[in-house]
Amino acid sequence: MTGMDYADRFSAGEGIYLLSHSVGRPPRDVQTEVATTFFKPWEGDEGEPWPQWLQVIDQFRAALARLFHSSAEHFCPQTNLSSALSKVVAALPPRASRNVLLLSEDDFPSMGFVLQQAERLGYVTRFIPASEPVNDLQVWSRHLTGDTAIALLTHVQSNTSRMLPVDEVARLAREREVVTIVDVAQSVGVIPIDIAAWNADFVIGSCVKWLCGGPGAAFLWVNPSIVDECAPLDVGWFSHADPFALRIREFRYHPGALRFWGGTPSILPAAVATVGIRTLTDIGIETVRRHNLELSQKLIDTVDETVLRSPRHPAERGGTVVLHFGALHSAVVEQFRAAAVRFDTRSFGARLSPHIYNSDRELNIVLGLLNV
Repeated sequence: MTGMDYADRFSAGEGIYLLSHSVGRPPRDVQTEVATTFFKPWEGDEGEPWPQWLQVIDQFRAALARLFHSSAEHFCPQTNLSSALSKVVAALPPRASRNVLLLSEDDFPSMGFVLQQAERLGYVTRFIPASEPVNDLQVWSRHLTGDTAIALLTHVQSNTSRMLPVDEVARLAREREVVTIVDVAQSVGVIPIDIAAWNADFVIGSCVKWLCGGPGAAFLWVNPSIVDECAPLDVGWFSHADPFALRIREFRYHPGALRFWGGTPSILPAAVATVGIRTLTDIGIETVRRHNLELSQKLIDTVDETVLRSPRHPAERGGTVVLHFGALHSAVVEQFRAAAVRFDTRSFGARLSPHIYNSDRELNIVLGLLNV
């Protein structure tokens, strides 16, 4: 099946939508399904809706487990990646002579903001310069020094679409006793991920982008080998081993990943996101990836080498193609906008992200606009 064969499973909207790196298009049946899982229990006459609402969280975690080839018990709902990262860093015990938080200057700024705040806990933030390619294992080998406590690995960079060999970097970090946190915000839903094969310590992600799950539904995966070492500071009654014990002087961490949960959970975002995850998983992330690479390659083959800001080789690239047209950039951007191409542009270039609902016909229109 082609992208057009799957397009009718998503709300189309106006124009050519290439913004899936920001917000994915919603599945067509999301309102119907959410009406059943969220609004019906709320509007019903069966009493308190919480028993049915908590089933939504179970379904959300089960959908994530299927997507990542993992177990639902290892996932904990979160509101966003920044909050998840903050919780993880504060939960880890201090380690003598290891106080460096390592990340790249190309990582999403919000991640850097969080880690810099962790300096009040005694950490020091260290950046891999943007001039050094983070898809090169030798770069990580130089920077994963003996004083490194935690390394943030961004699977796909938002500003270049450069993809990190997470399995190799995580293996090197484990050999050097460095805790790893993997950010999959720009990869989950467009790149197949076998989370167990990475053997990272933590994985954080969001459903708003390629998973077409809307905002507010992020997640945290915790490696069972490290969960017992974690003592989160940001907790609530759903972080408790028995949330309904309700004895204010007696707190016991949940034995698994849910110790990172917190207070009263947000149900609606999880209900929406579950529809997106199931839709993409049913289609198959491998199918999504093949289609994405096919359309992305057409863009890449059309432009001059000087225009491309993303890796040319598919194995080094995520789902987005980043282009900057130099002196002609503004002219190309205006042509895109006039033709109702939905994209965004930053100082580093224009980002175009073909998803499973985009067609060859749409890409051909975009390619025609590149002849300025």
